[in-house]
Amino acid sequence: MKVKIILCIISFWTLHSASAQSKSPIALQEVLVTDPALTKYSNSLQVKALSDSVFEKNYNSLTNVLRYNSLLYFKENGNGMVSSVSFRGTTASQTAVIWNGISINSQLLGQTDFNTITPVGYSSIAVRSGGGSGIYGSAAIGGSVHLNNELQFKKQFTNTARINIGSFNTQGYFYGLQAGDRNWTVQANVSRNSSSNNYQYLNQNQRNQNGEYENMTFSANAGYRWNATNTINFYGQLFDGDRNFSGTLAFDSNSKYKDLNSRNLLEWINKKNFYTSSLKAAYITEDYKYFENKNNDNHTNGGAKTKLIKYDFEYVPSAVFSVNPILSYTSIRGYGSSINNAKREVASAGMLLKYAIDSKVKIEATARQEVTSNYSTPFLYAAGIYYTPLKNYKIRVNTSKNFRVPTFNDLYWQGSGNLDLKPELSRQIELGQEVQFGNFNVSATVFYIDTRDMIRWLPNENGIWKPINTDHVKNKGAEITGHFRKKINKQQFDFDLAYAYTSAVDQARDKQLTYVPYHKVTGALDYSIKNWSFNYQLLFNGAVFTTTDNLTRLKEYQVSNLSTFYKIGKKEHYKLGFQIMNIFNKSYQTVEIRPMPGINYNLSLTIKY
Repeated sequence: MKVKIILCIISFWTLHSASAQSKSPIALQEVLVTDPALTKYSNSLQVKALSDSVFEKNYNSLTNVLRYNSLLYFKENGNGMVSSVSFRGTTASQTAVIWNGISINSQLLGQTDFNTITPVGYSSIAVRSGGGSGIYGSAAIGGSVHLNNELQFKKQFTNTARINIGSFNTQGYFYGLQAGDRNWTVQANVSRNSSSNNYQYLNQNQRNQNGEYENMTFSANAGYRWNATNTINFYGQLFDGDRNFSGTLAFDSNSKYKDLNSRNLLEWINKKNFYTSSLKAAYITEDYKYFENKNNDNHTNGGAKTKLIKYDFEYVPSAVFSVNPILSYTSIRGYGSSINNAKREVASAGMLLKYAIDSKVKIEATARQEVTSNYSTPFLYAAGIYYTPLKNYKIRVNTSKNFRVPTFNDLYWQGSGNLDLKPELSRQIELGQEVQFGNFNVSATVFYIDTRDMIRWLPNENGIWKPINTDHVKNKGAEITGHFRKKINKQQFDFDLAYAYTSAVDQARDKQLTYVPYHKVTGALDYSIKNWSFNYQLLFNGAVFTTTDNLTRLKEYQVSNLSTFYKIGKKEHYKLGFQIMNIFNKSYQTVEIRPMPGINYNLSLTIKY
């Protein structure tokens, strides 16, 4: 009944926005932002936007983009294998991945494998630190990663092609097209990545065995503006991946895994003087096949199909105040070898507010309530303030209540699922400061996260592994980032440095969680002159514990990359690139007994017309 009530409210708001009148219509902006909540209602949190040049240096996977250019920690089951994230010491399931404003975390596992996402082809990638369940729903506890395709309504016709060839028979191909004018726009991209991935383990008489992979990504985005106030947009993406699962130092492997994921989003935007109305309809699928022996066709499988309708109505009566109610309905069906037609319906109602008390003090708040078909959900909130006492100095404070719902595997796995699970519940607070000294910008943030009812799979009295709500975890830490930029004649200098200290303690054991480093440092130095550019990347990860009793650990490691690019000709239609990864040939592992590659190389050619 509650679900039907919220659907009626969605219909009412939709009809209201279609019939509402204003005094005089205004034209839409040339660039259409697909996730306005990220820029408009996240000012009291730290949001880092990554540039195109970052994608260029770490082209082959989202894992490498974020590993070297953010404070997120990744553990990877060997190069190119399953990759999961730890955000401020939270688990991989407590990080939301948002595609054009829609969550795309797996409904089966509750997390995203970052090696199934190719970073090229997106207009922007951003990292939003801190709780975001009030806006994005389940899993946005440690933070969220945002993948956006922003449509540009302007006269354009560009073609971009890129070829990468590297060590271990690694190959990457990309083609992208953008075309349009003030009334329509089209973006189309296709990419393919593959590798034999048979690198030598350093200091070992072994190679990475059974590590081959290949994947293709297709994306198509289009927008049509039929008048000054109405626009229809479509965003589509298909990922097709086929990879073997690498062995370890102790065991060989003969398994493989196939992914087929699709994302489709249709959006209608109606914009007038004082309001913006947005109606979105999405259809998202995920499907996998796991082969224990790649040489025969016996396999297990699973997947989910998600249908979503979401309505935003942002009302901005003045320059100092805005209010944005959000209503949504989601229907999910899970299936597979160990899940028998699981279903879930979720309806939600939320509210976003922003108010400028004066020119120096601004506040923002969110509230959200979900109604679900198979478990109870908490009321969620967030409140933040950002204060600018001086022109070059800002203070940010944010507090929030967030959650993560049980996954289909948690609830319905045959013989082990637990229908009595409660959502994980988190309360957190953070304080941040930003200061600008000429060409130098520095930011410092401290945070505290208290998470209860964490879901863990444990053996019961009969030895059967089942998920239960058990853990109470407290996370606290500090993050410091700095950026320096200076231009002298035709020379450009850019320097980035970031450090994170993270404590994530299981309160029952008084032990640090596994695979959460106390310390992480990233750094980048860029220098460009005329058609040349040079870049140095640094990554330091502190030691991590690999067992819950903290008796065994992986040692700390430091990896450096070096790259150079040269633009050919005055119009710069061609760009050559050469990269050396792990230039000091360091031996390291992000997951125990799964070594990562030593020194390796990549050569690239980019053509743009």
